[in-house]
Amino acid sequence: MKRIEDLTVKDLRWLNSNSFVLELSGSKATRDIRPGNFAEIRIDNHPDVFLRRPFSYLDYNKEEKTVSFFVKAIGKGTHKLGTLKKGETVNIIHPLGNSFSIPENKKVLITGGGSGIAPFIMLGRELKEKGNEIHILTGGRTSEDILFTDEFRKYGEVSCTTEDGSLGEKGLLTQHSIFSGKAFDYDLIYTCGPDGMMKAVASIAKERSIDCEASLENLMACGFGVCLCCIQETTEGNKCVCTEGPVFNINELKW
Repeated sequence: MKRIEDLTVKDLRWLNSNSFVLELSGSKATRDIRPGNFAEIRIDNHPDVFLRRPFSYLDYNKEEKTVSFFVKAIGKGTHKLGTLKKGETVNIIHPLGNSFSIPENKKVLITGGGSGIAPFIMLGRELKEKGNEIHILTGGRTSEDILFTDEFRKYGEVSCTTEDGSLGEKGLLTQHSIFSGKAFDYDLIYTCGPDGMMKAVASIAKERSIDCEASLENLMACGFGVCLCCIQETTEGNKCVCTEGPVFNINELKW
């Protein structure tokens, strides 16, 4: 059940020049969280930032009562979050949205580009617990964008692409050799990242009659279906990504 909650900054760890992990703690912080859910974080003490920012959960720890978020500092709001200090208070609305489906004993492919990798640590862990065979494929512009590889390896095989060829195979994520291999026999594909990447992954999934779930990254100002910023056209009409998503089966989307 969604709630408004004041949490305390436990840690803020920069991963590279423009990305960091924000870890927050609170007595009820981890309650009801599922892979694919997100939170709306309020940005305080900035004269030009009025709206909350949506972030997928990166991970949570029930014993330590902490939740963490992967943040790319690309605008005024996210840069402001990057200045938070340990012990400061952060107000969030969470958990919001729906979640990924979790099959049992299937062969699955997880594809994440850019900040779209955020929900996949939690997803990978739950998929492994259910006996699934997991391959995780991430993509970025350079090696600096390829993150959480060691964490992902706990749950399955990991591959990557970079546009400049500095790590993994050179090219876009959907140009990875995995897509042209004979062993491309997955039961389910998950994807999150830039629209172009997700649409390309969805096209491959449809061509091969493979189920696919996409976590959309539409603009979301409120997180609970009031502002209508995040409307997505689907086969069943327009839907709010924040309440009826962010996870959709690609067959629902008019892509």
